[in-house]
Parts: sequence; C-alpha cells; structure tokens
Amino acid sequence: MEINQEELIYILNILDAEINQYKESDTSVHPYDIAEQLLKLRELSSEEYEKIIKKMSHELFAEVLSELPDYVQEETADIFSVKKLANIASLMDTDDAATLIQNISEEHEEISQNILGHFDDEDKELMEQLISYEWDEAGSYMQTELFSAKIDENIGVALERLKALKISGEVDNIWHVHLVNERDKYLGSVGLEDLIIFDHSLNFEDIPYDKHKNYSVNHKENIKDVVEKVTNYNLNAIAVVDNKNRLIGRITSDDIYDIIEETATEQIFNLAGVNDEAEQDEDMFQIGKTRAIWLGLNLLTAIAASLVIGIFDATIQSLVALAILMPIVASMGGNAGTQTLTVTVRQMALGDIEGEDAKKTIYKEVVISLVNGTIFAIVIGIIAYFWFNMPMLGVVIGLSMIINLLGAGFFGSVIPLVLQRAGVDPAIGSTVLLTTVTDIVGFFSFLGLASIILL
Repeated sequence: MEINQEELIYILNILDAEINQYKESDTSVHPYDIAEQLLKLRELSSEEYEKIIKKMSHELFAEVLSELPDYVQEETADIFSVKKLANIASLMDTDDAATLIQNISEEHEEISQNILGHFDDEDKELMEQLISYEWDEAGSYMQTELFSAKIDENIGVALERLKALKISGEVDNIWHVHLVNERDKYLGSVGLEDLIIFDHSLNFEDIPYDKHKNYSVNHKENIKDVVEKVTNYNLNAIAVVDNKNRLIGRITSDDIYDIIEETATEQIFNLAGVNDEAEQDEDMFQIGKTRAIWLGLNLLTAIAASLVIGIFDATIQSLVALAILMPIVASMGGNAGTQTLTVTVRQMALGDIEGEDAKKTIYKEVVISLVNGTIFAIVIGIIAYFWFNMPMLGVVIGLSMIINLLGAGFFGSVIPLVLQRAGVDPAIGSTVLLTTVTDIVGFFSFLGLASIILL
C-alpha cells in the first residue's frame, strides 16, 4: 500500500509538537492524545511508528503505552529488548504493568517471564500476584499504589507524606486516604476534600465517623459487582481487601469506565454473532474464521426453518399469495424478538433482572408483544384482504402475526435467562436461537392455519 506522504508528515508534526508539550508539562496534552496519533502513524508506516516510540523517553512511553490497545502492547515484545520492556513496565502503575505483561505473554510467554525476571523479588512477587487473578476478579484490575494511613497517625504528618509521594511520582489520582489499624485491617476511607476542613494537629481517629466511607471489595469479588458498587455510590475509587480484610490495593474510576465500555462492546458484538476479541485481531483469516462459525450455525438453523416450509409445499403451490406474505410474518417476528432480546440482555448486564424480576420481565414482554401483535395483525389483515381480495387470508395472516409476536416476546426474554442459568453468556447464542424460533413459529403458524382455514 502506497504511503500518503502528506498525511504522514502531518501526523509526525502533530506527534512532535505533542511530545514537546508533554515534556514541558503542558496539561493540554494527555498521553491518550499521543497514543491516538501513534495509532494513526502505525497504520500509515510501521517503520516511522517504531522510530518514534524508540526515541520516546521510557517515562513518557510508559504513560502512552497504558492508553494503547492490547494488541499494540503485545507487539512491543518484537520492538524492544526485555531489559527496556522491564524498565518501561516498572514506570507504569502496577495494574497497567500487569496488563502489559499479560498481553505480551499471549504470544511471547518466555519474554514475559524474562521481563518479570528483571524485577526485584518484591516487585516480581507483586506482579505475579496481580497476573494470577482471573480476568473477572477484582484483583486483576486493582493497583497497589494508594495513600493509606494508620488510624492513630497525625493528619498533618500524613499530608506531608502524601506531598512527598506526589513529588516523587509514586502516587497519582489520589482522592482518599485509606485508614487502617496497626495490623493493616481496612477501617474506612476519608475523602481529601473532607480532610482539608480538619485541624492538621488532629489524628485520623478524631475525625467523625460519618466522614468515613466504608466501601471496599474483596480481591476475589466479581468485577461486575465492583462496577455496580462504584457506579451506584458514585465513587472515584474503591479499596480492595484480602480475605482477612487487609488493605491491598484500590480500583479507580478510569478502570471502571474501561470495563463498562468493554462490556458494552462485547455485548454488541456477541448479539451480532461476532467475537469481540477476534475482531481486534489484524489477521483477516482469523476474523473470517470466527464469523464463519456463527454463519455456519445460522445456516443450520435456516435449514430447520426451510424444513418447516417444506412440510407445507403443497399448500404454498395451491395459493401463491402465501409465498408473497410469508416474509412479512418472519420479519415482524424476528424484529419483535430482537427488540425483546436486546432489552433483556442489557438489563441482565446492568443487574436489573434478578430472581423474581425474571418472571416480571417475561410477563411484561409477553403483554407488550401481545398488544403489538394484535395491532399489527389488524393492519396486515386488512392489507391482505384488499391486496388479494380474500377475507379469510387476512384472518390467517392476522392470527399468525399474533402467535409469532407472542412467541417472539416470550422466547426473546426466556432464552437469555435460560442461557444465563446454564452458565452461558446470554449475549452469545441468543440471537441465533431466537431467529430459529421466530422463523419456525411464524412459518408453521401461518402455513398451518392456511392449510386448515383456506384449503
């Protein structure tokens, strides 16, 4: 592919300006801005991209790398030496460093282990602990950099310590002081905006209890529950504790936003029968293969619907109008089912459907589908009557419309609930199953009623 030289020069100039601004501590430039331009440069010229990132200081690239996608982080193993990667990782927040090492290990397990080997024993143990968590556990998203204080510590002394930590760059984005006892057991957190109103000669134990925010999560807790807690209580960060309630880290709001975005993207892809991880792969063969699996499954379900039509081939041959109207029944059922399915899956992801709520959801969707089915049954019945001048044909398609939309509402809400109960992600297989059900119910009811009433 021929390189667009004008665009290349334009991006290089922007990058040069942004990097210089960042060096001068210009707050108008964020590492994300540089990362966005690097991605554009990478698409135009991998050679220029590598030149730029190799010239960056390790401190800057550590910040920028945290903003780059997983697949870009993974390829750094082919660009930098193990020693340089270890140095860059050591400059990142612990959660971002753990993510980088995990991404590299996807294709370069030996390199990731060598990177860990360059850490001192304490940091290596910490990284291995973070990497050991499952992807859906709170611990895999926490960072160990935080500001904590003993409950009997002086407020002024603690704030001076925070000032020193900030100057040295050891902590960033601090919103709370996390209070612990002499055994590091978590007691609660006090916001810095609340802390500044108290006399600095006091100790933390002198702060009224109503100023404490006792929100924390266990390091093994499901990340979905963590997201729900952070969003429900509008938290900037939440403390992470181990099984003995000892403070071991925190999860910040920026990670929560990333999780929410990733979850929403995953659901959208899955509802379309597409694997979100595969779509990030640059290998077109791999992308095509994952899509082909779902298309193959869809082909099998389409054959099942065609077999239903085949049962009534004599009926269709006797009345051509049935072949003309069949797609209307299937289309309406499919769209109504998709509406119900999308709403149900999204509510499940947000935790709005639990226990008895499932019955209410099914009831609500069935009633809505019944009402809509009745309205559109009357509309299509009248149209079919005037179109083909056959009153009973209008009755047949009207009844079929009610049956199919009723089935779409019922199965559109039941299928994802059943899949979740079976331990399967409801966003993955629901669409294919629902399409099969609505097609079969629609064709069978329409053609079956036609055989009974019209022939």
